[in-house]
Amino acid sequence: MPLSGEAIRTMNYVDDIATTLRRILSVLPALTAEERQRVVDHVRASEPSYESLITALESK
Repeated sequence: MPLSGEAIRTMNYVDDIATTLRRILSVLPALTAEERQRVVDHVRASEPSYESLITALESK
């Protein structure tokens, strides 16, 4: 069964997110411990989170 255009666009968004995460990972070694902690706190507070996306996808 072929994918709809919306499904393909959504998968492209996921690829964009993965690219962004790779960029973040590449910067982490240059951050101080305090900066890393602030990034951790910011990611944890981010909403919607990656986990909430997975939950929404699996529940439908």
